[in-house]
Amino acid sequence: MSGPRPKPDPHSAQDSAGDVVRWAAFSCVLVPVVLLWYGTSLAGTAGTALGLAAVTAVCRYLLRRSERGKASHGTPRRTSHGTHRGTPHRAPHRAPRGAVRGGGRHTRGTTPVD
Repeated sequence: MSGPRPKPDPHSAQDSAGDVVRWAAFSCVLVPVVLLWYGTSLAGTAGTALGLAAVTAVCRYLLRRSERGKASHGTPRRTSHGTHRGTPHRAPHRAPRGAVRGGGRHTRGTTPVD
């Protein structure tokens, strides 16, 4: 018999994003050291380090941006007719009767004959 499950901490997502960034920064240091250890050229190692640092910076930026987006938006509000604000109501697209779906090859009567 199991007890009640603990509620997830809202700050755990921020902590996990921070963990990801810390591990990426650690890799930015570790990978060039290993490459130098195994005899890779200094220029190649420097290029790899710069590339890893750039990828890490972009990922960190995107993680922080997504965290801010979640915090500012919260749960979407509904309008009186049950749809989300800002999303236009669209009827499902239906093909006209007798329409052929797909782009199959139709050679009968459509190609000129020499």
